[in-house]
Amino acid sequence: MSKKGILISFEGGEGSGKTTQADILSGRLSSMGYKIVRVREPGGTRTGEMIRGILQHDTAGENIELETEVLLFAASRAQMVKQVVNPALEAGEVVISDRFVDSAVAYQGYGRELGPELIGSVNALAIGKTMPDLSFLLDIEVHAGMQRMRDRGITSGEQADRIEREDFAFHERVRQGYLEIAKGADDRFTIIDGGLPQDEIEQAIWQKVEPVLPVPE
Repeated sequence: MSKKGILISFEGGEGSGKTTQADILSGRLSSMGYKIVRVREPGGTRTGEMIRGILQHDTAGENIELETEVLLFAASRAQMVKQVVNPALEAGEVVISDRFVDSAVAYQGYGRELGPELIGSVNALAIGKTMPDLSFLLDIEVHAGMQRMRDRGITSGEQADRIEREDFAFHERVRQGYLEIAKGADDRFTIIDGGLPQDEIEQAIWQKVEPVLPVPE
């Protein structure tokens, strides 16, 4: 694949603020004339959104085995990469993804304790050679992130999803896993304190993004 566009991923635990920052960057680039493709995991396609319902909102109505969870996340990712991400990159567009393959390693490799090597092997088939050019890890202490989630739920009336309902130990393993992943791939990862003011986080992200942007058409 001859890649002309760029792929930017936002990673982080629950309540880290990654979705907010992905939205802010998408809006900023769009206002500058860039063609933005915004995706999320799981999801990003019709098939992926159906898988999201199963994984996060228990729409199948039965217990999901760990192996099934791994394969469903990978299936959603494969569909999104082949149908949305790769075509957009080939067209020279900017793809902004709310989570990408690093989330699988963090949540399933570390959080579920299945091991990063296993998750990496499964996802090698799902994504091929497609990897983010830039990745941002919004790191936040688990207690603080979960409090944000509770506050958001009170405000919006949303119920916690299947992953959000996991215990503190699970989310702490996810956090530490993310930090390990980011430190091992520091050529593309930037770790940002998710507890900083929103505008400071936005500026830190922009300092990394601006130099690598393609020339807008």
